[in-house]
Amino acid sequence: MKSIAVDMDQVIADFLGKAYKSAKERFKLDMTKEEFETARLEIDYPHLAKDFYSMINEPDFFRDFELLDPDAVPVLKELSEHYEIYIATAAMDVPGCFTAKYEWLLEHFPFLNPNHFIFCGDKKVVKADFLIDDNVRQLRSFTGEGILYSQKYNEDCTEFKRVNNWKEVKELFLPVQTK
Repeated sequence: MKSIAVDMDQVIADFLGKAYKSAKERFKLDMTKEEFETARLEIDYPHLAKDFYSMINEPDFFRDFELLDPDAVPVLKELSEHYEIYIATAAMDVPGCFTAKYEWLLEHFPFLNPNHFIFCGDKKVVKADFLIDDNVRQLRSFTGEGILYSQKYNEDCTEFKRVNNWKEVKELFLPVQTK
């Protein structure tokens, strides 16, 4: 059985939606969600970067994310009947997130095996046939086939097969090819 590793933030969970709402409220940010999504805090807002990273390291920050695409749940459920599914999240970037991410995954994807939740840094350690991720750097270090999940910040990348939503993920992987 082939295996698919799936990133969490900005692939199944709406990190930027929560981060934008929280930062706007806490820091009184005067920017649109679109501006926030493409901002490089260390460069564009250096005075906020440290406080922002402290905020996302709070133990509950990752617990109440919205699903990025509601189709992720039924599609992953169907894929899990034909593939080994792993969730591979770069949790080492935000070490305060482990428990909240784990609980979020259990709540939204109870049909997945929690022993297949991988909390890592560099995803080159993930041994799967495919990785669906929004982070080009992670896909470049991955040793299997990378699938880029489209976001505004990766729209210029052309080196990976691309999906825009979970319906496209389903079309890509189902029906299962036996060759």
